[in-house]
Amino acid sequence: MSAAATKPTDKPHEIVERALDLSRADGCVVIADEQSTANLRWAGNVLTTNGVTRGRTLTVIATVDGAQGTASGVVSRSAVTRDDLAELVRAAEDAARAAEPAEDAQPLVSGIEPASDFTDDPAVTSSAVFETFAPALGESFARAHARGQRLYGFARHELTSSYLGTSTGLRLRHDQPTGTLELNAKSPDFTRSAWAGRATRDFTDVDPTALDEELAQRLGWAEHTVELPAGRYETLLPPTAVADLLIYQQWSATARDAAEGRTVFSKPGGGTRVGERIARLPLTLRSDPREPGLEAAPFVLAHTSSDDASVFDNGLPLSATDWIRDGELTHLVSTRHSAGLTGLPVAPAIDNLVLEGGTERTLEEMVAGTTGRALLLTCLWYIREVDPATLLLTGLTRDGVFLVQDGEVVGAVNNFRFNESPVDVLGRAVEAGRTERTLPREWGDWFTRAAMPPLRVPDFNMSSVSKGV
Repeated sequence: MSAAATKPTDKPHEIVERALDLSRADGCVVIADEQSTANLRWAGNVLTTNGVTRGRTLTVIATVDGAQGTASGVVSRSAVTRDDLAELVRAAEDAARAAEPAEDAQPLVSGIEPASDFTDDPAVTSSAVFETFAPALGESFARAHARGQRLYGFARHELTSSYLGTSTGLRLRHDQPTGTLELNAKSPDFTRSAWAGRATRDFTDVDPTALDEELAQRLGWAEHTVELPAGRYETLLPPTAVADLLIYQQWSATARDAAEGRTVFSKPGGGTRVGERIARLPLTLRSDPREPGLEAAPFVLAHTSSDDASVFDNGLPLSATDWIRDGELTHLVSTRHSAGLTGLPVAPAIDNLVLEGGTERTLEEMVAGTTGRALLLTCLWYIREVDPATLLLTGLTRDGVFLVQDGEVVGAVNNFRFNESPVDVLGRAVEAGRTERTLPREWGDWFTRAAMPPLRVPDFNMSSVSKGV
């Protein structure tokens, strides 16, 4: 065999194999994340920057058995090549030997067939992903200029190929495309602002013209303004706002914290609220790694242990899970360790979230069906937790709060600070519309795969007036 044929390379699957070969620990997990991104940015109806980047992050998890239990050490580094591997593996092993026994220690997952594409090259994105989107965006710039309005925003596409290998024989791989678009329109004097966002896998399903029309309509509504005081108002929450609330709720829905009495999902006197009805409407909140258009990793990819994840669970298969079914709490997020502590089923976190069970009415139809006065939100912003025991959140409205009167939008009102618990919102919502894919405004940098309906809440708490635009 020639020297060229045996020359080592830096292909991700070979990096994983080499790291496992170097390991002297009792157990080892290696995750290679190969990431490529393409992006566009624009301001004042002009494209300002664009670019393509590529990178690699390698995570080595070493486990060391001892008389008191199994300890773990985790080290992650970027731009890793073969020459860096020995030092990286040793660092993870040293961290494990210096650590206390891991509370979440479990046998590493085994017995799963290797992925057929494990040795294939990573998937990559490029500026070609914007081939049809960019010209349509240029046309939106021209229309906005003709109206005297200015468009700002960015589009980003990321493709991450994750290679997971373990000392127990796992060889798994997942390719995750993630696309986001955020578009902001402003009036010439910057006193009126409107926002729209979309999540996508490949930008083929994003229509800048439709977004442009949506933003122009909202800026038109805002030509007439009404000042309103703080208070409780019937409020129409669009899918993006519902996503921001329920993503935070899902992040807080961990089995162990609930069983130990620390969250809104804790039962007074002990235990959890699993089995209780928490939504007035027959809504189902669920995750499914194979959800069409929202596909996510079908196995656990945990780079570190936390309340809702365990490095020992890496490679554990994921399946469709109902967190709330027909309004009843059915599952809380649990690792193998926390499931053993609480007696609840193993239910790892999954990287998408769907709320369904409403009518087929669109947000526009829900507006038209409003009697009396209501508020229509654009999105929520700067969400922060106030009280974990009730999951009380506070935050701001942004980029347009509109007044609906007898089925018609009659103008814009001032922004507000809100104080609400997403669990209470589900418990009080009186109408849910059609579920559609949406981009959360607040959490879009961390969680993009969501499908939500608009909700009508009869008494949403606008706790104070905000002077933001």
